Parts: sequence; structure tokens; C-alpha cells
Amino acid sequence: MEAQFSLLDGAPHRRTQGDPPVRLDLDTDFLAQLADQTNPTHGTLNTAAGEAAYAAIPVSVVGDPHSGTLVYIQFRSALSAPLYSSLGIFAIASVLAVVGAALAAWFIAGRVLFPVRLVREAAESITETDLRGRIEVVGRDDVAALASTFNRMLDRLETAFTTQQQFVDDAGHELRTPITVVRGQLEMMGDSPEERNETIALVMDELDRMSRIVNDLLLLAKAEQPDFIVRDEVEVMDLLVDTLAKARMLGPHHWVIDELAEGPVLADGQRITQALMQLATNAAAHTPADGTIGMGSRMLADSLVLWVRDTGSGMSESEQDGIFERFRRGAGAPHLPGAGLGLSIVNSIVDAHGGKVRVQSVKGAGSTFEISLPLLRPEGIAELDPS
Repeated sequence: MEAQFSLLDGAPHRRTQGDPPVRLDLDTDFLAQLADQTNPTHGTLNTAAGEAAYAAIPVSVVGDPHSGTLVYIQFRSALSAPLYSSLGIFAIASVLAVVGAALAAWFIAGRVLFPVRLVREAAESITETDLRGRIEVVGRDDVAALASTFNRMLDRLETAFTTQQQFVDDAGHELRTPITVVRGQLEMMGDSPEERNETIALVMDELDRMSRIVNDLLLLAKAEQPDFIVRDEVEVMDLLVDTLAKARMLGPHHWVIDELAEGPVLADGQRITQALMQLATNAAAHTPADGTIGMGSRMLADSLVLWVRDTGSGMSESEQDGIFERFRRGAGAPHLPGAGLGLSIVNSIVDAHGGKVRVQSVKGAGSTFEISLPLLRPEGIAELDPS
């Protein structure tokens, strides 16, 4: 803010329009200070409106006895007040912006690091015997992908741990009895050749049974591994015909093919043959010599169906419950060799293919075991019309 006025013979004469913050043209002390000046002068002074700068220029006219002075006043405090106010606003806005940015960064960082914290907490909660902890996956960003990967890793670890623990439990449970038998027979073995031969035969039989149990348990343990099955192109007709030819060696039964599908599929031919042979072995064990055992295959729109049926003793509904569990034996099976792992192996092979196995049986009228597998065609092979 500015003000200008003139002095004539040291007294106020004229001033510019408007009302300045302070009327210095009425300040006698200031006017007295300027009255004695003969040369231009300038300076600052404190006023009620703050600091002010001034400049005074003496003026004279030739032939005029009067003396004059032109005074220019600049009120710096009033002039800089809007600037200081703006700077204050800017400062407050900057502080608020920094605080807001810090809070936003803290919130965003918390949201971003929350899944990482869950991963850490889940890892800390895992023990040697408890691998059930999982992370809730929210969103589709990289952190969510990390949580999903961590959950899949825990799934694999839990599966491996469960398989290992089940193998140890099953082996310990099933091998304890033959080991006890072998130990007892060896301790009681007499000196006569007849007793030795009898004991050796019994011990060898128990050792063979132990070997079968161990091999079956190892196969079931391997069923949890990703390389348990190796898919390749398999001709369904050749698979069933070859399996039936091998199954004929199991006993003097009447072996027949009920239905025969044709066409290539993607599957592990050796594992499927193994499953069918296990079902055929069970059928032969429960079917009299003059009974019929049939095999068949059928292609549906989205599945391949294989089955083995027999005309043997069959099972009641209560016997069918849990028949695919480990060491589960039917009512007529105790006198048969094996440890009750055959159908568990069949179920593991079918499950590894993404399929299902089921049984239909009537007591005294035989059983039918049906395997249903997803129909996967080799690349470039068109699907056949099942009708």
C-alpha cells in the first residue's frame, strides 16, 4: 500500500486520494524530520501499521520564495500481509498434504502388506503335525498370487506329510503281525528236518505276504505324486483285449467281453491295466470255477466307462460301505491272500486320472465294478459319436 503527499514550507499541502493505514502527513515528528532536509533522503520508520519506507525530494521553483517537498510512503507490512497470509495457507496446506499422504501411504502399505503378514502368521502357525493353516485369497494382484502359491505349497506339504504318516501307520499296523509270527516260529523251530522245513515254509509265506504289503503300500504312497500316471495315446479295444488275455491266467472261469469300445484316448495304459487286473483278481477269488467273469468298455459323450463283473458271492449293502478304504476286507475275504489294499490301489489309480470307481453288488448274485474316466482325446482326433 502506498501514499503520497506534498509539503509547502514544511506544512502539509496536498495528498493522494484514499485513506492510508497511517496519516503520516499529520505526524508532526515525521514532518519536522523532513523540514530541515535540503537534499533527497529516504529511510524507514515504525508506524502503527508496521514498518514503512519513505522517500522525500525537496522541490523549489526559481523566483518563488516558497520551498516544497514531495514525500512517497510505502507501507511494507500492509503490502506483505497478503503474501504472508498466502504463505501461511500454503504452509498449512503443505503440512496437511504431507500428513494426508503419510496416512494414505500407511493405509495402502498396510493393505499391500496384509497378505504378506498373513503368510508370515500362517508360516508361524505351522507345526510338524499341523499343516492345516491357509490364507484367504482376496483380489487378483501379485500379492494374492503369492498367497495362492503359498496355499498350494501347503497343500503339497500336507499331502506329503499325510501320505508319509499313513504309510508309517499302515506299515507298522500290518507288518507287526507277520513279524511276530516269523519271530515265534523261528524261536520254536525244532531240530528235526521236518520241523525245519515246515517252519521255513511258513516263514517264507509270511515274508512273501510282507513283501506284498510293502509293495502295495509303496504304490499307494506313490499315488499321491504328480508323476504317478503318465498319459499317452491308448487304444481302448487293444487295452481291454490284452487285459482279458492276461486275466484268463487267473483261473478256469468263463471269461467274456460284454461290450467293446474302439478309439484312442489319453490315459496311462499300464495303470489302467493294473486296475482292471486287480478287479479281475478279486472277481476270480470270489467266483466259482464254473462262474462267468466279464469285462467291457463303452465310450460316452464325455467319459470312458470300463467294468469287470462276476457271478460270484456278491456283497450286501453293509459290506459295500468303505470297500475302497485301505485294509478293508469283505465278509468272505479273510481266508483269501492279501491285506485288503487291492481296491484302494484301484481307487488311487482311477482318482489320479480324475475318474470315479463304483460297485454294484447283490449278495449271492455277483458284483460289477465300474470305472468312469474323463474322455480325453489325443490332439487331432475327433470325438466319436457315442450314439
